[in-house]
Amino acid sequence: MFISMTDTLPEPSLQTVAPTAPQDQTSRLSRIQSVRPVLEKLFELYPHLFGTKFLPLRLGVFQELLERHPEHFKRDTLKAALGVHTRSTRYLQSVAAGHQRHDLDGVAIENVAPEHVHFALLELFRRRQPRSKEDLRPELRRRLVIAFEASGLTRQDYLSRVQTKDADANARMEKALAQHGEKLAKHEALLSAFENSGKTINEFSAMYGLDQSDVALVLAQKHKS
Repeated sequence: MFISMTDTLPEPSLQTVAPTAPQDQTSRLSRIQSVRPVLEKLFELYPHLFGTKFLPLRLGVFQELLERHPEHFKRDTLKAALGVHTRSTRYLQSVAAGHQRHDLDGVAIENVAPEHVHFALLELFRRRQPRSKEDLRPELRRRLVIAFEASGLTRQDYLSRVQTKDADANARMEKALAQHGEKLAKHEALLSAFENSGKTINEFSAMYGLDQSDVALVLAQKHKS
């Protein structure tokens, strides 16, 4: 999910993450055990970032930690520990939720890049789907649409950031954008019908058997745009 780190926090790579084989799982557990003391020290020093709730970390936090705590952290082990931390499901959930990046003092300083939210969503789906009896694809498409809308980017600009050589991931994004286009078309049709009806929201909703709150939400979104 992430490329290697030098002086910055590792960022999502554009490569597909293969299913975890038993030997890979063993290797992963071994890596976690090897850096556990570092993870425990990070929790001790910064429980607001590495505690019960994980928050996206600012870019450059790796170097900042080395400079603040040379007595506690060495480059290689800190790099490995942050790699384990930022690949964790809890961390990816925080990124996928669109929480802002935070500095070591717990101050929110910048938004997570749209592509990082996108790749976190895809990675969480890859981890969960094999363990779930439900088809999680509809929920993934819904979350991808929400992430796209929150980005504020045009369709073309968004795709230029998130498309990779992973054909399956690209296809999921295309389906999500198609779903988004269908929703916009329905909203436009509803708005046109409402504006031509000359009726109140209550009357219009009753006439078409629509939920009044849904109609009001579409109208409010139109006024914001």
